[in-house]
Amino acid sequence: MRVSVDRDKCVGSGQCVLSAAGVFDQSDEDGIVVLLDDNPPADAHKDVRRAASLCPALAITVTGS
Repeated sequence: MRVSVDRDKCVGSGQCVLSAAGVFDQSDEDGIVVLLDDNPPADAHKDVRRAASLCPALAITVTGS
C-alpha cells in the first residue's frame, strides 16, 4: 500500500489522525495533515483506508493493497 496526501486540499478535521495515528499526524501550526508513513505495515491498512474514506476534503489517496 502507498499513501499520499494533498496538503493543499486538507481542511484539518483530524479524522485521519483519529483513524490511523501511526500513519497520520497534524501540524501544530495549522492543523494540516502530516504523513508519517507513506508505506504503512499491513496491520494498519484497514485503518488507513478508513481514514481516507472519512476525510471530508478527500485529501488522502491510497494505492495498492
